[in-house]
Amino acid sequence: MTLRRSAVTLVLLGALLVPVGVAGATASDKAVRVSRCPGPPNAEVVQAVDGRYVYELWIGCRRSIGFARSVDGGRTFGPSRAVPGSHRKGLHTWDPAIAVAPNGTVYAAYMVGPAEGASGSSEPMRPTVAVSHDHGRSFDRVSALPVPSTKNGSRNFGDRPFIAVGPNGAVYVTWDYGPRRDEVRIVCPPSSSCYFRGGDFNAVLQKSSDGGKTWSKLSPISPGFPLGGVYSAPIVAERNGTLDVLYWQHRTDPKTLAVSPGREYFTRSTDGGSTWSQPVPVGPRTGSIGLKEWWIDGSLAVDRAGTLYAGWDTQSRSRDTAWLAWSTNGGRRWSRPLRAAASRTGHLTAVAAAGRGSVYVAWQTIVGGKGYATFLRRYSLAKGWTSAAKRVSPAYGNPKVWPGDTFGLSTKGGSALLGWGSANNRQRGSQIYFTAVKLPAR
Repeated sequence: MTLRRSAVTLVLLGALLVPVGVAGATASDKAVRVSRCPGPPNAEVVQAVDGRYVYELWIGCRRSIGFARSVDGGRTFGPSRAVPGSHRKGLHTWDPAIAVAPNGTVYAAYMVGPAEGASGSSEPMRPTVAVSHDHGRSFDRVSALPVPSTKNGSRNFGDRPFIAVGPNGAVYVTWDYGPRRDEVRIVCPPSSSCYFRGGDFNAVLQKSSDGGKTWSKLSPISPGFPLGGVYSAPIVAERNGTLDVLYWQHRTDPKTLAVSPGREYFTRSTDGGSTWSQPVPVGPRTGSIGLKEWWIDGSLAVDRAGTLYAGWDTQSRSRDTAWLAWSTNGGRRWSRPLRAAASRTGHLTAVAAAGRGSVYVAWQTIVGGKGYATFLRRYSLAKGWTSAAKRVSPAYGNPKVWPGDTFGLSTKGGSALLGWGSANNRQRGSQIYFTAVKLPAR
């Protein structure tokens, strides 16, 4: 969440184990450094791919939102620069998200709110979207999404936007909205990142039908508004216009607003977000998501056959597990979850469709005695796991330096394209790296 992502250092406690399936895993031969702007840190990267264009968006570039693009499929990246509107005096920007429309228009979203320590600020916390019509060469439009007016001088809370573009060009942004910022309780232990103890959190949607010029009022996705208990809601727009959302929900006490351990739920809309299906729990028997989890939990993808894939992470007293599940009937029922990785440290988990009936699963974690590393596996619905996990990050990152709460994972031509944050070679802060890896399909 917002204060979590402002932390530069992070220490994960407890014994560290190599994730399941990676014993003897070899690293990718090379990685391209993407971020070339002042920092540190440059962290929490997201990614979008459109033909030969690869776009990377992250927190960085002098406390703003950094952006770089490749015009040759990721072999090289151009200059890093701040996205317009993301570097403003007295304001804080965080949580990037990026999507590309069918016509090539690039939409870069991020949160904007008062700078840390500006307790008396009346500035709302809300998403902002920058638009590029020339494949990321420049951004010619920036729009702030409208938020409801507050009562009695209270200010809203906002966090973690996700963005998707439908086949007709409609742009959809989901984000975490709370009507009252003063009801959000954040805990920041001295040896780890911050987490939520209570508050009013809800997954909401806003839509633009004119390329980001104007936006609809926000409408709830998760039930129980204004106490939905939802921290994040990644969204996917299918080729037929259906909207799919996987949201991370914590039950909220209506009296104290305290949150309980959470779970992942799936819902979908076939009418452009006007109505949503009954939420379906994904992997309800795999365990819960702990209150102290600092990374963004939950990733959603769909292949050309319409098969949905979900990746997420659960915690127990002695184990942390990254999971994969899929649905072949529009999310009404989900497969029995498969363990992708397990250890005593957290797994930032992501999924991306690799073709019909095939999916890449990636995660970033700490390897004992070495540091942060990013791993990749491929799964076939017909054949199972196609190989052992591969370490795609050539170097291990400093385990005490925050890499971000997300990393980028896309696919092209059967290959996985990955971007991640890491503090390599005694760097003071993390930088953004990129590589492309192709694992066997069967």
